[in-house]
Amino acid sequence: MRPPRGVPFLAAMLTAVSLIEPSPVAAATGGGDGAGHCARQERVRVPGAALQRRACLDDLTTTGLAGTPYTDLADQAGLTAEGTRTPSGVPGIQVDGYFPDSSRFNDTHGWRHDAQFVIRLPDDWNGGLVVTGAPGTRKQYATDRAISDRALAQGYAYASTDKGNSGTDFYRDGVRPGDAVTEWNARTTQLTRAARRVAAQRYGHLPRRTYIAGISNGGYLTRWQLENHPELYDGGVDWEGALWTADGPSLLTSLPVAVARMFGTTRDEELYTAGFARGSEFLWPYHETAYWGLTQKIYRAEFDPAHDPRCPGPTAGSTPEAILAPCRSDATYDYAERPASVHRAVARVALTGRIGKPLITLHGDLDALLPKAADSDVYARMIDARGRGRLHRYYTVAGGTHVDGLYDTYPDRLRPILPCFRSAFDALTAWVERDTTPPADHTIGRPADGDVVNSCALAAPAETRR
Repeated sequence: MRPPRGVPFLAAMLTAVSLIEPSPVAAATGGGDGAGHCARQERVRVPGAALQRRACLDDLTTTGLAGTPYTDLADQAGLTAEGTRTPSGVPGIQVDGYFPDSSRFNDTHGWRHDAQFVIRLPDDWNGGLVVTGAPGTRKQYATDRAISDRALAQGYAYASTDKGNSGTDFYRDGVRPGDAVTEWNARTTQLTRAARRVAAQRYGHLPRRTYIAGISNGGYLTRWQLENHPELYDGGVDWEGALWTADGPSLLTSLPVAVARMFGTTRDEELYTAGFARGSEFLWPYHETAYWGLTQKIYRAEFDPAHDPRCPGPTAGSTPEAILAPCRSDATYDYAERPASVHRAVARVALTGRIGKPLITLHGDLDALLPKAADSDVYARMIDARGRGRLHRYYTVAGGTHVDGLYDTYPDRLRPILPCFRSAFDALTAWVERDTTPPADHTIGRPADGDVVNSCALAAPAETRR
């Protein structure tokens, strides 16, 4: 894969660096040719990386890495419920680094370089690989607790990317509208290919199974990869993936009415029409403060900067208040009336529903950022229209919302989606590896033991969609 953003291939080769640093949690042994702790560490070279750092660690999970440079707990904030149980004690090799790139939004490790990645290689490998990309505008360690910990405990190698740009100013990356999001897809493909080769270097053969999974923007990446590069994967789990279609719906068609509510220029009924669920109203004040205005303005700036060049301008803001503040012009934004060039920019990253490998989708019915009626409901119909329904299962999580951390504020009204994601991943692997057909599409009921934080069974009720 050629380095994007005009980075010359020769220059990328000349500047490639490999760093092997000791770790505060590194074991004293390892790096040999046997099957022991951190075996074959010296062979690990990430294809195409401009820089990599290898470390032999006693524990690759967040429990062992907390407080070290090998994870970032702050970037995981809000994604999981406080009482979530996570496994620990998984020794192996971690590789941190970046691919050639010209943008500098990601300051992790002090590198100020984008296209950063993390690859984790457990000593006790099950022959599989799980790949993901960061949700929202977060970075490569964002889903360590939500996805990496359990995947590693099950024996999977794990790889995650910052998608090539991060932070609320990500829309400044690239030259043309849509370039930044286009890079997300390219970086995920690039990392998947590289991580498969890295696994072969460490373990002696390519992964027997490669899965992709992700949350929000990571769910979008999962959808896009299974549509465009099904040859790389055996299946995926899409946790509330963002939907992009050239003529809508997308967040650019659902969020403007939410922004208008922030300015007092619309009625609640118009939010329901746009797809926001009745019963989710108690979440709206929080989303007005933390999500709606910011999300609309930065994604509109990515695909339609000409709509209001002054807002957000060259930065989404220099203070938290400015970053979260909406643009007044977005309250009247009408995607359907925007020029064809805007629709072409979105078309560059649009989904089609033409998945080529099994996919399980999860979406909370109280999602107040990406309402399921305007997102996953639509995507399920797109898959059916493409004749790929046999490859898809779609589960609605009653009481689920966009980030599990809100459960701790509303434990009587919400439930975390993470335990259902874990069950869905197990159902996916059984589907792929043992031909065990998952339950038909349905709304997931509450667990019999009442523990919504750590249990979720994908039992099908009598009424299903297919």
